[in-house]
Amino acid sequence: MTTKARTIRPRELIDYLDGLTERATVPDLLEKLAALDITLDTVADYAQFSDEQYARNLVREGPWYHLLVLCWRSGQRSPIHNHAGSTCGVRVLSGVCTETTFEQTPSGFLKAVASTDLACGQVSASQDSDTHQVSNLQAHGHDLVTLHIYSPPLLRMDTFSLIDGSVGEFRPVITEHIHGCGI
Repeated sequence: MTTKARTIRPRELIDYLDGLTERATVPDLLEKLAALDITLDTVADYAQFSDEQYARNLVREGPWYHLLVLCWRSGQRSPIHNHAGSTCGVRVLSGVCTETTFEQTPSGFLKAVASTDLACGQVSASQDSDTHQVSNLQAHGHDLVTLHIYSPPLLRMDTFSLIDGSVGEFRPVITEHIHGCGI
């Protein structure tokens, strides 16, 4: 006998996030995002792109989370970064997301250890010192849209150089749109 996987509506996700009293866990974010009944049309108002760099569009926030729609043109990518005290869950809403994970070598430099393509509907999660880069490596004209939950809100992250092994700090810019209470 086959059982149908339970789906959750966007309102149920918002209720879960608004009810957080501590940091969300990786398994919880993976479960919620995988079960979420959502399409690109659901968040169309937040799908705002930038030609200069990927765009981080705030859908909703609370003391224990930020819910964002990230929009990526072909060739745009995040810096190599970690989540410095935050748990991050991602769901691909449109396009193909390439996630590359890194490890530190004994010399202090980073090396790529895996690269995974996530198609529409697939999810990923990481936290704390997990180091990765998210990219849209599709052909020109093919956009990528991803839904991200950061718990607690990701206000800064460590960034890493492949060239000289240096560690920097990045404070992501979030575009706030006035569209009511989110999805």
